[in-house]
Amino acid sequence: MIDYSVRELPLFPLPDVVLFPQQLLPLHIFESRYRMMLQTVLESDKRFGVVRVDPETREMAEIGCCAEVLQHQTTEDGRSYIVTLGQQRFRVLNVTREAPFRSAMVSWLEDDQVSHHEGLNDLRDTVRDVLKDVVTLTSKLQGREVTLPEDLPDLPRELSFWIGAHLDHNAASEQQALLELTDTFERLQRQFDMLDNTRRQLAARTVLKDTFGNVDGRDASDSRDN
Repeated sequence: MIDYSVRELPLFPLPDVVLFPQQLLPLHIFESRYRMMLQTVLESDKRFGVVRVDPETREMAEIGCCAEVLQHQTTEDGRSYIVTLGQQRFRVLNVTREAPFRSAMVSWLEDDQVSHHEGLNDLRDTVRDVLKDVVTLTSKLQGREVTLPEDLPDLPRELSFWIGAHLDHNAASEQQALLELTDTFERLQRQFDMLDNTRRQLAARTVLKDTFGNVDGRDASDSRDN
């Protein structure tokens, strides 16, 4: 019997890049080994694995996300520009080869069955509210309109993935931790704590700005760096 929960997948290790399900990820393919990988992928099911590499330790994470090629364009010199979409998460079981590109046997990773469904929906609503507050405060501080997309996911798991994908690009280690969680409630709770802390900081900066305005052409909020 074939085990469809395990398969071999070409891997694209990327420093400090964490892909989440349903996230778009554009990529520039220029190294010869990854040109070969892309050619192989396009000839099969257009899927490969994106795995974060720690830029300091050079270690590859055990959990990654499958990417499906939606669009691709190849230039005359062989470089390719592709747009991918995150699909299922996976766990790397063992690396099967290193050349010409890395491949591994992987097993698909899903969130656990929710045992506290009622509380999950309440938490989702709370997270959406604090997310809106953060966006509103950010918009006020920056003096420009910042809005959430109209198609913000409604399902708790999908919302948690969306938030994880839109964290600051300097938060790759936190993004990786969120990607690895298999409890939707825990992921949303962790994101609420982060967003609530951000909301408090933004609210304090807003008070400073409203009270003191600009100082020497700068927002008063910038004075915290001095």
